[in-house]
Amino acid sequence: MKDDNGLYYYPFPQNKRVRMYVRQNGHSVQFRMWHADDPSLWDQHGWVDYDAVCQAASMFSKNSFDPRRAYDMQIARTLIREDAEKTGKSEAL
Repeated sequence: MKDDNGLYYYPFPQNKRVRMYVRQNGHSVQFRMWHADDPSLWDQHGWVDYDAVCQAASMFSKNSFDPRRAYDMQIARTLIREDAEKTGKSEAL
């Protein structure tokens, strides 16, 4: 999906009030979360490289929240590729 902020998906499908935006920046895929109940989240937190997400994930135990589930690289790549196909841009993923 796409809106004025960019490409996004719902990281928690049951909660449509949270969106995960994605973009390609050079060879990196970046993520940025938006939450309808906390608009300041968008302003306070910038774009995050997927490498940083993976580093953060290593700090969580197996029974706690796994950032890689919310920051989904496969979905991000698919959105970026499909958008590139629609717009005629060639994106190197």
